Amino acid sequence: MRVMRRAAAIWIVLFAAYAATIGLDAFGSSRFGGDEPHYLLTAESIVSDHDLDLRDEYAVRAYADWYPYVLERHGRLTNGQANEPHGVGFPLLIAPAYALGGPLAVQLLMAAIAALAFALGHALARRVVPEPWATAAALACGLSPPALAYSTAIGPELAAGALLAFAAVLALRIRDLPRIRWVVGAAIALAALPWLGLSFALAGAVVALTMVRWLRRRARGFAVLVTLEVLLFSAVMFVTINDQLFGGFTPTAADVAGRGLDDLSVADIADRAPRLVGLWLDRSYGLLRWAPVLALAVFALWLLWRSRRDHLSRLLLERRDVEVAAGLCALIGGAQVFVAAFVAPTMFGFWFPGRYLIPALPLAVALVAWGLRHAPRTGAVLVAVTAVTSVWWYAELRIGGGAIIGPSSRAPLGPLDGALPLFGAGSAGAVVTLALAGAALACLLAFEWRAWRARLPGV
Repeated sequence: MRVMRRAAAIWIVLFAAYAATIGLDAFGSSRFGGDEPHYLLTAESIVSDHDLDLRDEYAVRAYADWYPYVLERHGRLTNGQANEPHGVGFPLLIAPAYALGGPLAVQLLMAAIAALAFALGHALARRVVPEPWATAAALACGLSPPALAYSTAIGPELAAGALLAFAAVLALRIRDLPRIRWVVGAAIALAALPWLGLSFALAGAVVALTMVRWLRRRARGFAVLVTLEVLLFSAVMFVTINDQLFGGFTPTAADVAGRGLDDLSVADIADRAPRLVGLWLDRSYGLLRWAPVLALAVFALWLLWRSRRDHLSRLLLERRDVEVAAGLCALIGGAQVFVAAFVAPTMFGFWFPGRYLIPALPLAVALVAWGLRHAPRTGAVLVAVTAVTSVWWYAELRIGGGAIIGPSSRAPLGPLDGALPLFGAGSAGAVVTLALAGAALACLLAFEWRAWRARLPGV
């Protein structure tokens, strides 16, 4: 009961903070930008016409009440209809709220879902560390600028994060005690991910494969069958409905070239490899630049590696559960980093930084909590800097009239942010940063290699 009260308190605090971001301009004089007006317009079509065809909505400018500019149509006509290539899942999710109260109700719904995502992240963190570290990490991540920026954004990123965190929580419970209701709940959550967006499917597959592996170890053949049936049924429905609506197996079939998720090739992997650094350290779009507290998640990865290398779980039985929970969160986050770095057409765009990494942010709570517990002083500084960044960013937008998309704020470094590299411009700073990152990785690998060799008998 105490755990539930703490989780409820986290949800209330985060929901209040997220609701306070409603009314901030996305760009110019519009509260919505990027894909947001298109999701709202599709919800309008579902509510008023009970279909996804937006030709009549564009003809009468049904978006004029909440979008002050001319909205350009996305994608191409399929079967003579303007079914935009954003999929059907997320518009269906927000359609009931839109019917009740328009865009404002949708934003409140998104704030509630975002708060739930980090409350679930807190549940994952409790698998790794005790209190107060779990709560501190949940609030630090949940109140960071990326979380605030996407909390009421009309997009599927944090809804997908909530599903991933929910499935991860259930998967860990299934590892302890494989009850069929938990199996069904996790399978349904994972089956819903592709409907929100294909960019979330890989992270969902990580959870699904891990859960199936644990069930097979326990010889729970029926539970495995239930999981596969739910996922297969969803996949068949996904392909069938998309073929009818968008003229292909996925919604991106109706997209124009270069806008959706790209086809990955060997050349793309080589060209996009620098994103693995740029996604974190870029002057404008680097996630660590906006949420320094996430550096604790990187530290936690090293803690996980060291724990497994030294076989600490053989000495401390409870360490095994910590390694499993942290490892699952790390694998899910790694899958989403792969999508952001190599599958997404660009890391820059008409959105706030970290768009493709946001679904993994609730999962990062567990890793941040572990890092915070093992480095409390450094962690406290990173939490404080992140909090200052959030307050600075919010004050600039609310008082100074800035915009979320850009981004326009120079928090938390002020004029010192010029020392950070610009990866999109191919600056010399980006080259130096890549070289330093490569050198640091090489030194770490060399250190680990020497440590491994030292443990070998007769060496």
